[in-house]
Amino acid sequence: MFWVSRLGPDAVATVGLTESMLTLVYTAAMGLSIGVAAVVARRIGERPDAAAEAAVQGIALGLGVAAVAACLGITLAPRLLAVMGASPAVTAIGSGYTRMMLGGSATVLLLFLINAIFRGAGDAAIAMRVLWFANAINIVLGPCFIFGIGPFPRLGVTRAAVATTIGRGTGVLYQLYRLTRGDARVAVRRIHLALRPAIMAHLLRLSGSGTFQVLVGTASYVGLVRIMSSFGSQVLAGYTIAIRILIFAMLPSWGLANAAATMVGQSLGARDPERAERAAWLASRYNMVVLGAVGLVFIVFAGPIVGLFTPDPVALPTGAVGLRTMSFGFVLYALGFVLTQAFNGAGDTWTPTWINLACFWLWEIPLAYVLARVWDFGPEGVFVAITVGYSTLALVSVVLFRQGRWKLRRV
Repeated sequence: MFWVSRLGPDAVATVGLTESMLTLVYTAAMGLSIGVAAVVARRIGERPDAAAEAAVQGIALGLGVAAVAACLGITLAPRLLAVMGASPAVTAIGSGYTRMMLGGSATVLLLFLINAIFRGAGDAAIAMRVLWFANAINIVLGPCFIFGIGPFPRLGVTRAAVATTIGRGTGVLYQLYRLTRGDARVAVRRIHLALRPAIMAHLLRLSGSGTFQVLVGTASYVGLVRIMSSFGSQVLAGYTIAIRILIFAMLPSWGLANAAATMVGQSLGARDPERAERAAWLASRYNMVVLGAVGLVFIVFAGPIVGLFTPDPVALPTGAVGLRTMSFGFVLYALGFVLTQAFNGAGDTWTPTWINLACFWLWEIPLAYVLARVWDFGPEGVFVAITVGYSTLALVSVVLFRQGRWKLRRV
C-alpha cells in the first residue's frame, strides 16, 4: 500500500476494491483453516499421527476451491470491479491487478491452510517464519515491479499483484518443505498422500460452518466498501489505507487469539476443559493490553501515520478520521478476537457464526448505511458503525463463552 499510494488515489482504490473481493477467497481459506486447525489440534492431543492425514485432506480441499476462484477471477475481473462501483478510470488501470490477484488465489488458500496446520499442532514459530519470508519477498519486489527499478519494467499497479503472488507462492513452497522435512509436529510422509473421502467429508462438515462464519464477517466489508465507493475514489483510498493500517496493527492480536484456539483444542483433546478456559481468559487479558496500547498510539498520531501513505487532500483526512475512530474500540476488539477463536478451537464453529451474522449483517451494515447516507455523516458514519459492530461482537461473545456449552463439543 505504501508504494501503490505513490501512483495516486485510483491505484489505491483498485487495491481496496480488489481486496474487498478477495475477502471471499480469504473466507474460504479461513473457513477451511478453522476446521483443519481444530481437527489437527484435537488429534495432536489424542493421536498425533492422525494429524498428518487431516492436514493432507485439508490441503486437497484448498486446492479445489482455489481452482474455482482462479477461473472466475481471471474471466470476470473487469465486470467484478464495475459491480463494486469502480469508476471507468479505476477499471481501466485495475483489471490486470484484479485478474492477477484472483488468479493467484491458490497461494492465499495454501498459505492460510498450511499455517493453520502448523498452529493447530503448536508449531506457531514455523507459521511466523513462513510469513516473514513471504512478505519480505513481496516488500523487496513490490517497488521494483511498480516503478521499474533496475532491470524490471515499470508496470504500475498490475505488477504489485505479481510481487505479492510471487512472495506468497515462495512462502507456500517453504511450507511444503517444512511439512515434508519430518521435524515438525505434523510430518507428512508418502503414506499420508492418498485421498481419504471420510476425513475430507468430516473436514467439510466442520469447515462449512467455519466458512459461513468467516463469510458473514469478511463479506460485510464488501457492503462497507460499496457504501464508501459512493463518495468517490479519494474517499475510498483513505478508507483503504485506514483499514490496512488497522489490520497490520491487529496481527499480534490475531497471534494471541490463534494461540488461545490451539490451547483450547489441545486441552479439550486431553480432556482438561478447565485448562482450556483458563487459557482463553489469560490470552484475552494479554490481548486487551497489547491492542489497547496500539489503539492509544493511533488515536494520538492518526494523522501523521496515514500521512506516510498519502498526501492527497481528501484521502489523508478521511483515513486519519477513520483510523482514530476505529481505534477507540481496540480493547473490545482484542477480547472478541480471542473468544471467537476459542470457540473455533473447541470445534464450536456455529456460535461465532451466529454472532457474526447478528453483529455485522443485522447491525453493522444497516447502521453504516443509516449513518453515512440517511443521516449524512458521510464516511465517518461507516467508521463509527465498524467500531460499534466489533464492540458489540465482543460483549455478546463474553456472555456466550461464560455459559460453557463449547466445552461439550465433540470433534
